[in-house]
Amino acid sequence: MNPNDCSSNLWVFGYGSLCWLQGFDYGSHQLGFIRGFSRKFWQGNNSHRGTADKPGRVATLVKEDEASTWGLAFELLGETALKYLNDRECTKGGYETLITTFFPRNGVMTPFPVLVFRATEHNPQWLGPAPLPDVAAQVTECKGEAGHNSEYVLRLAEFFRDNLPEVIDDHLFTLEHLVLERMKEKNISSVEDEPVTQAKPEVLSLADVAQPANNPNQEVRRDSFQYLSRVPPSKKLLCLKV
Repeated sequence: MNPNDCSSNLWVFGYGSLCWLQGFDYGSHQLGFIRGFSRKFWQGNNSHRGTADKPGRVATLVKEDEASTWGLAFELLGETALKYLNDRECTKGGYETLITTFFPRNGVMTPFPVLVFRATEHNPQWLGPAPLPDVAAQVTECKGEAGHNSEYVLRLAEFFRDNLPEVIDDHLFTLEHLVLERMKEKNISSVEDEPVTQAKPEVLSLADVAQPANNPNQEVRRDSFQYLSRVPPSKKLLCLKV
């Protein structure tokens, strides 16, 4: 792929579970960011990461003029990928779509338009802001069709630590710390339930991001995770803005 040509195919920007759990066919993928939004765990979820009685919390984008949100953009291949995403994000997740500009991290490619899925307060699953300790308590108690809500938070934080270590996201990493503390208090060291997924997605590593994936559905997802030792000993609890 020519670094100055993002192709004529549709690209989608992932800033939540799409960063580590794709489930659709894609060609190239690029690390980068969009402007004018911040990532917040303000969207409820009653299917993938929770139930109607105990909804989980997942990431959405909140308008913030001076903010940037980092993530991973994927080049969609075929109509099936878009249909899958519409079902996953819109039908089940309550998200809307918008088009915005994506700025590749490599500094070589020209910025290009991407499709973004974003939940707002106008959908029935919206939960809105809450003190992060309360969000962490909710996250550690919920699970849905795709697995535990804690997994969503911890894998997303892991993705950024492995692939974008220069990115500072106080909301995400403070929530990760609080979830880990909550897991420790409840003596939870792993999530062992077998998640129900529609595909066996690729878990991207830094080496994977550097080059296009030939078959994103080959690699099998890890079935459980041990996170209590993932955060460096020097990591401290960040000040909460509540």
